[in-house]
Amino acid sequence: MRTLGGEQVEEAVADAVALLRTATDRDWETASSGRLEWSCRYVAEHIAGVLLAYAGQLAGRATETWVPFEMTLDEGTGNEDVLHVVETAGALLAATLRTTPREVRAYHPYPFRSADREGFAAMGITEVFLHTHDIAEVLGLSYEPPAERCADLLARIFPHVRPDTDPWRTLLWATGRGDLPGRAPVTEWRWRNNLVIPAERLTLQGLTPAAATDLAAGGDGGFAWVDGGPFQGTRDAAGMLVKAYETGVHRPVWGVFVLVRREDGRAVGGIGFHGVPDESGRVEIGYDLAEAARGNGYATEGLRALSAWALARETVTSVRATTEPENTASQAVITRAGFVRITGDGAEGGEGAGQFLYELRG
Repeated sequence: MRTLGGEQVEEAVADAVALLRTATDRDWETASSGRLEWSCRYVAEHIAGVLLAYAGQLAGRATETWVPFEMTLDEGTGNEDVLHVVETAGALLAATLRTTPREVRAYHPYPFRSADREGFAAMGITEVFLHTHDIAEVLGLSYEPPAERCADLLARIFPHVRPDTDPWRTLLWATGRGDLPGRAPVTEWRWRNNLVIPAERLTLQGLTPAAATDLAAGGDGGFAWVDGGPFQGTRDAAGMLVKAYETGVHRPVWGVFVLVRREDGRAVGGIGFHGVPDESGRVEIGYDLAEAARGNGYATEGLRALSAWALARETVTSVRATTEPENTASQAVITRAGFVRITGDGAEGGEGAGQFLYELRG
């Protein structure tokens, strides 16, 4: 799959700086930068400050709050020198991304208080794109980053946004900087890094549309899998997530998660919801494991963790799971996770529907 990392950060910074260098002889102090009502000079400093802050979060392994430092420029620093600082901060973030292990997550407030290296890369690149646009708009410069990269950003940190034929215009719309036909203006927005739910030996890592697209196409989704993984059920679930994303009905927290083993960072299976909770507050879970990971209690652990997370939501009254009558192994997993089998007719989805139905209530 296409990754976002140090190389992509460097490319974004290099393109932005090359454009802005054509206007360093202009007055950046009094020019107001578009909708932000910041001067162009302040926006350029902000780009550098954010890139440096993201590098600090990852390098410092911050997990509870921001690392308490900020960037201050020397008095008399000119426009050209500000761009040099942007380049430097971009290089520091790129170097940090290259040396940060995949499983490391650092503090970022939106929306689940953490992001991995790819999340910080995506946020950094987006900051460069958007704020270069802000400056260029004021200075009368033409700027449009690569459509493919904009699509990558949308599929990672804007999973709730239905994609469009023009990824750059969609990104501008999603951040309150433009209009899209048939869509209401955006007045407030936040990054949406993926949700990660901790368990004892596993972490349940929310699947982004970008990773799901790769998994559905036969790739690894950016995960290091145990032998024989992922199981076909995980690929099928990823394909359904992609369809939901493309039609604008994907809700990230009610999507698919990959079960990742803490001890070695290996993905062992997939688990996820069949959709959002219904009008009665019921939500259904499905799961599978790579054959090499079975028999270790991972499915039970994952099911308990995801069920507990769901039942902690105000909109959820019960979690359900179904299994084929002959699948005794799955029935054992569901039972160990605390679910109780429901008997009923086909309308209730019980034995009459050809499957066994289990439920866990809050």
